[in-house]
Amino acid sequence: MITDLVQIQRLGEKKLKENELFRRHMKAHYFPERQFRHVAEEIEDKIDCRACANCCKVAETNISERDVEKLARFLRITPKQFIAEYTTMSVQEEEEEELILRRTDAGCIFLDGNDCSIYEARPDTCSNFPHLIRGAGSIQSRMWQMIDRATYCPIVYNSLEKYKEIVGFKAPKS
Repeated sequence: MITDLVQIQRLGEKKLKENELFRRHMKAHYFPERQFRHVAEEIEDKIDCRACANCCKVAETNISERDVEKLARFLRITPKQFIAEYTTMSVQEEEEEELILRRTDAGCIFLDGNDCSIYEARPDTCSNFPHLIRGAGSIQSRMWQMIDRATYCPIVYNSLEKYKEIVGFKAPKS
């Protein structure tokens, strides 16, 4: 199992095309979910996210209206104050704006070292991360997100590699 973040980034970027082909393979075939969930659970159990916190350092955090209300209550401010002080808008590929948590040079505005200062009230996307076991839809439907995440999350990188073994996926030679 690979946990070194520099190696994860290097290998994840090197395998971007291969992982895209794997994503297409997964969407074109039916595989029972249970085996993938079991692999992800095993890997999540072996990797301490708080020792890494790389997702908080590199990824943007989309937040919902429900997250805004929950976090405003947690911080004892109004939702309007929360939005003004802790969020910004992100322009996605489709040029749709989405509300995200502000970022500092160190990452998420709520990141303190490797700890989340709002952990008890963190947004749903954070509590479900890396979205291998928990999340909306099947693992196959969430695969498009995993390609990028495999460049910074040891759990995603190692899970994808194990998934390829399970289904017998071999990347075509370039």
